[in-house]
Amino acid sequence: MRHLQPATDLLEAAHRPFTDARAMPPGVYTSPDFLAREIETIFSQEWMCVGRASSLKNGGDYLTYDVADQPVMVLRDHEGALRAFSNVCLHRMSTLLEGSGNRRAITCPYHAWTYGLDGRLKGAPFMSDTTGFCKEDYRLPSIRCEEWLGWIYVTLDKKRPSVAETLRPLRTMISRYGMENYVECFRETHVWDTNWKVLAENFMESYHLPVCHARTVGGHSKLEEVECPPGLSAFNFHWFTKEASLPIGNAHPANISLEGRWRKTSALLAIYPSHLITLTPGYFWYLSLHPKGAGQVTMVFGGGLSPEFMADPRANEYVATLKQLLDEVNLEDRDCTEKVYRGLQADCARPGHLSYLERPIYDFMHYIAERTAGFERSFGLAAE
Repeated sequence: MRHLQPATDLLEAAHRPFTDARAMPPGVYTSPDFLAREIETIFSQEWMCVGRASSLKNGGDYLTYDVADQPVMVLRDHEGALRAFSNVCLHRMSTLLEGSGNRRAITCPYHAWTYGLDGRLKGAPFMSDTTGFCKEDYRLPSIRCEEWLGWIYVTLDKKRPSVAETLRPLRTMISRYGMENYVECFRETHVWDTNWKVLAENFMESYHLPVCHARTVGGHSKLEEVECPPGLSAFNFHWFTKEASLPIGNAHPANISLEGRWRKTSALLAIYPSHLITLTPGYFWYLSLHPKGAGQVTMVFGGGLSPEFMADPRANEYVATLKQLLDEVNLEDRDCTEKVYRGLQADCARPGHLSYLERPIYDFMHYIAERTAGFERSFGLAAE
């Protein structure tokens, strides 16, 4: 593996014990060469979340996502199965679909080559007299795609262990919530001017809530109630038990699966590398991050309600309230994380000590160091 100074600095930071832990060094965030290594060792190999299966309900529903700079489409075929394909035409290599929507077939916007929802070429205008052309020879390359607890994941790695295998411990930890039954009500894509890890770390800790989110959720955040156990190989997490600021933050009266403190406990989950979920008894919201250069990140942002609140007569009102709150929270987070990235580029930037509330960031640093610099991680038992 080619020497990179940020990787060397990262290894030094990763070897510190948690009692003396510091943030990752600035070069890990700002170096284009380090980002290139992350694309090679992380994003081209890991499972990436593209959204919720509930957003692709009908045959022909699709969404698009770029994985390690490779355009990918995910769709529901006419038999109801989820499929993922390369989002590149096999003729002159235009991208085929943009955003999300519904199509009976996939038609290239350049020369109208048309593919079925199984990826097979169905039509190619003015090609019948072309010597050597055979329509049956053309089929969009498949991309591995799996559904896990209602989430859709894709990977470019043909040998990667399944999502279910990788996240089996997490499924056990959060099974009481029934996350697979939550329904996505909105999904958007944004680009922020910060490094992807800055935004990921921002989601992983609640230390910033009283300050960064003073106008929204900060006043309801009691940091002394936050539990930050050590993370596991594929994810880190922390728990927050509190009276929610929104009615949907606690369990719905019709929810009979959550008991005791779990009716008021939220899980903040960071599934590596960049799927970030806030799971409450009544709603969820998430980010899926992908770097767009060292100083920019593409962010898929979505959220929705538990099945009990979806069945409530006031469901539309609850969705609107949730969306308004999260839009305000995102504005606050954007301001904070873009300020961090500007600061990281300063000559005087130096990493300081981490709070005990930032344990997930310490675990995330070990994950990044393992993938990019050969750090060897070790794990104890995670608390439930």
